[in-house]
Amino acid sequence: MVYLLRKKLLRVFERLQIRIHEFYIRMGLRVTYFKHFQKWTLFGIIVGIIGGLGAVLFYHLLNFFSLIFLENLSKLNPWLILFIPAIGGLIVGPIIYLLAPEAEGHGTDAVIAAYHRYWGTIRARVPLIKTLASSITIGSGGSAGREGPIAQIGAGFGSILAKALNLEIQDRKIILATGVAAGIGSIFKAPIGAAIFAIEVLYKRDFEVEAFIPAIIASVVGYSVFSTITGWEIMFKTQPYIFHEPLELPFFGILGVVCAFTAILYIKIFYGLRDIFFKKISIPNMFKPAIGGLLLGITAFWFPQILGMGYNHIQTAILGGLPLTVMLILVITKILATSFTISSGGSGGVFAPSLFIGAMLGGALGQIFYLLFPEIVTQPTAFTLVGMAAFFAAAAKVPVASVIMVSEMTGGYSLLVPLMLASAISYTLSGESTIYENQLERREFTP
Repeated sequence: MVYLLRKKLLRVFERLQIRIHEFYIRMGLRVTYFKHFQKWTLFGIIVGIIGGLGAVLFYHLLNFFSLIFLENLSKLNPWLILFIPAIGGLIVGPIIYLLAPEAEGHGTDAVIAAYHRYWGTIRARVPLIKTLASSITIGSGGSAGREGPIAQIGAGFGSILAKALNLEIQDRKIILATGVAAGIGSIFKAPIGAAIFAIEVLYKRDFEVEAFIPAIIASVVGYSVFSTITGWEIMFKTQPYIFHEPLELPFFGILGVVCAFTAILYIKIFYGLRDIFFKKISIPNMFKPAIGGLLLGITAFWFPQILGMGYNHIQTAILGGLPLTVMLILVITKILATSFTISSGGSGGVFAPSLFIGAMLGGALGQIFYLLFPEIVTQPTAFTLVGMAAFFAAAAKVPVASVIMVSEMTGGYSLLVPLMLASAISYTLSGESTIYENQLERREFTP
């Protein structure tokens, strides 16, 4: 069956090659241009379509399990919130550890490892297992996001295509990154930022420039497929911000400093709980996500805002609807909740929790600055958006992607100057700390 599918794919590509080759000769263009088009543009379109459809499937599965666990089950009795995340962990654990252990954790790091260590190869079963496991984890209240799962899903489909076409190792790796861009560009409706994220997240201080063109194509195609089916609206509604006061820049700089040190704390707690606590528990790994879910449920009983991705609470913060003290508390509790969920072996991404933490941190500081300097800081909720980008830039070592993705997700392009300043400061001051353990320093260190 696999052999026949591969044979049909190769025939399709051969026919496309002949048609495009003839076109290039008629236009008087060099065949080398055609080869470049064939290798990157054609693959980018195919990966984009697959990534966009995969994002649609993941999106609907996530909504389905959220309806079952958080909408229906939690309404039976408020006390059930203590146990719902643990139930999700109890279901997810065996699915992951019996079928595809590499699907545990936050996904993007596994893709980075596949890129650098495993010649761009991801097992064919991983995208399906990751889709199911992450949908249940997040749908049952797990404090995680869609970035890691969709990155691994998109990259996994790209790996399957590369294997079917018997591509060389370097091409296989580039298609892996292309799949990341397709998935993230689709589900976050941020095609430019997703393409940059795919080539930036592989390194702490560098970019995989060869993957940029196919990543752009795949991201745009995936975004178009996904938005055609689910809608074109941006993820967050914002006020019409206008940056017109240079005296505000020092305050955005301070936010960058605070985001850097909070990101370091987040990373230490995230991996500290994994290494010191969850790895030390003498039970099979498949049951550890349930323990993490129980700890999350206990915390969420008092602070239910930390359940799931928390986008609705980010939206509230953007519109200035959360008190200062609540936002400060949510910064700490969300760090703990995310660590309970993912460090225990649950399946989900770290982008949404990072946006949540950054939004609460920025929103709190914005309110403080407004109280102290109302004549200078006139739009305190703008700090919410800037905090989202600055925190993820520090935690994930993706300053450029963070700025562009937050701008695309919020429509806050008028805040590009403070976004760039705060993200550059947080990225620099956070040093070598990163939430992605498998990132390399630079391209020259690639094995």
